[in-house]
Amino acid sequence: MSSRIFVALDTPDLDRARSIAERVRHHVGGIKLGLEFFCAHGPAGIRAMEEIGLPVFLDLKLHDIPNTVAKAVQSLAALKPAVLTVHASGGRAMLEDAKAAAHPSTRVVAVTMLTSLDDADLGSIGVAGSAHDHVLRLADLAQEAGLDGIVCSGAEVKAAHRAWPKGFFVVPGVRPADGALGDQKRVVTPRHALDDGASILVIGRPITQASDPNEAARAIAATL
Repeated sequence: MSSRIFVALDTPDLDRARSIAERVRHHVGGIKLGLEFFCAHGPAGIRAMEEIGLPVFLDLKLHDIPNTVAKAVQSLAALKPAVLTVHASGGRAMLEDAKAAAHPSTRVVAVTMLTSLDDADLGSIGVAGSAHDHVLRLADLAQEAGLDGIVCSGAEVKAAHRAWPKGFFVVPGVRPADGALGDQKRVVTPRHALDDGASILVIGRPITQASDPNEAARAIAATL
């Protein structure tokens, strides 16, 4: 992988997504496409983005009963995404079935806790304890279920990597030292995340909303 940065193209606009991806392709290792894009364009949109020649991280955060998730993952297998997300809170059976249904080349990773949430948010939905402990519990579950890794914030990746040395760790919510936080709460710098064990970094607005996305991607890559 030329770069461990995956640029988050969180837009339903195919032309905009293609334009940004084309501009930053030499400074990133892949592109992340999420619900906004997939709901607007479906599998055809993913194939259109694959033409750019970068690995695709399909961030759908699937969460349903095991049979439904397995069938959804199976229907996506033909796209052969490099990475696919499911929610760890779906439980062990769901995680196991998702992995079994995925294309062999796809890394299935479990979303532990969204980086827009913090301890207070956990309490509001009835989850006791800290975000750190919650993430590590779900990381253990993902490992036991045979997944490839997890999605977690940079605040937890060091402890998660220590407990799961061979895991694949996706760290979103990464911000350059001088970057705006936006709606993210548990953030670290790209360099810090890599030093703590991140496998790939998902970076969106600091690149996509920059006046020059290519220069922004190059500048972040240079810090790594």
